[in-house]
Amino acid sequence: MKRYKKRIIDDLLDKRSRSFDAILIVGPKGCGKTRTASERCSTIIEFQDEEKRDGYLLTVENSPSLLLENKKPILFDEWQDAPKIWGVIRKACDDTENVGEYYLTGSTSKKIDTPHTGTGRISTIEMNTMSLYESGESNGMISLLNLIENGQTNFAGIKSNLKIKDLIFASCRGGFPRAVLLENKERSLDIPKDYFNQICKKDISSIDGVKRSEKLTRTILWSYARNIATTVKTKQLYNDVKSNFDITEKTYYKYVDALERLYVIKDIDAWCPQIRSKTAIRGSKKRIFVDPSIAVAALGVGPEYFYNDFDLFGHIFENVVFRDLLTFSYKHNAQVMHYHDDYGLEIDAVYQLENGDYALIEIKTGTSKIKEAESNLLKFKELIKTYNETHDVPYRLPKAMIIISGTQEVALTLNSGVIVIPIGCLKD
Repeated sequence: MKRYKKRIIDDLLDKRSRSFDAILIVGPKGCGKTRTASERCSTIIEFQDEEKRDGYLLTVENSPSLLLENKKPILFDEWQDAPKIWGVIRKACDDTENVGEYYLTGSTSKKIDTPHTGTGRISTIEMNTMSLYESGESNGMISLLNLIENGQTNFAGIKSNLKIKDLIFASCRGGFPRAVLLENKERSLDIPKDYFNQICKKDISSIDGVKRSEKLTRTILWSYARNIATTVKTKQLYNDVKSNFDITEKTYYKYVDALERLYVIKDIDAWCPQIRSKTAIRGSKKRIFVDPSIAVAALGVGPEYFYNDFDLFGHIFENVVFRDLLTFSYKHNAQVMHYHDDYGLEIDAVYQLENGDYALIEIKTGTSKIKEAESNLLKFKELIKTYNETHDVPYRLPKAMIIISGTQEVALTLNSGVIVIPIGCLKD
């Protein structure tokens, strides 16, 4: 077994295991759920182990509590193949009230309705593919949480060694652990392509047993990829697909819902602070992929393509940053949103902690856009200040205004107080 590569979610798992009896880890297929859970378990029960599967299933059917007699903590991998185990674990949690004894992981391509939610007993933790920090592309010298909580402004000597060609490659390879850990770089690009093909051929139908079209699934994901990291309207995406298929809106939405449940695509919600009329704030969602490499696979291109289409890579890069921000947010219990209003003011991302403190984030691939991004951030800060002058209850100012850059080498604080961070220096 290859050496375990520490994940950001590890700290949260350790924390939850001291408070809850059992932990369910959810997230995209192939993101490392089973391996991460295995690192902290004494017994691993794999319901898809061909040599032991029949014995496990027979035990679950006749005397499931016997499996709980194994040395703890116990991991039940692919627990959906033996759904009765959920209720058994839930009852054991009620009977013993011990913490950190059980872990459950399973494929996202099979949805099981359980008779009991497990609320208060089984804690659900969402896991993502690897961020650039986890995969080693980022040196992690700057913590996003530290920027927000402690207001770090001194970045003397902090520099990124991540070159643009390496960033493009990492974006196409994605954060699937199997791809990250492959020594052959060219072969690692095959992992997200295979993942994409499996989604279209098998997972889209197996998630709920409804037969769906592979070609239609490919077209929907291609349409999403063409509009990656934009606030394109759902109607436009539907029309994009309808131009190639005779499909109703109802059917289209069912496909999109299945892809969301498979943790393939994700919508970033709009941030709606009470500083402008709700009618002025655009509530459109920003469309992203859980991992940018799936979008690249859907487009059918590779790293070399982006050498001649840097504009498209800008959208892919924005998805990379959102992937990393979401990965951080699961640990911090934070929200990742975006802002766009009818006055033309747009903020690429808003990272808000559970106490309400937040950072405004602009995402720019090249350094030529830094001045424009700085101006945007300052406009928003002035908007809040203007609002506060006429309201008894002031709206809190951002704890940090950040520009995340793909090509900037050195981290620095501009005279305005805006912080420029190379993506190759960022961590949670």
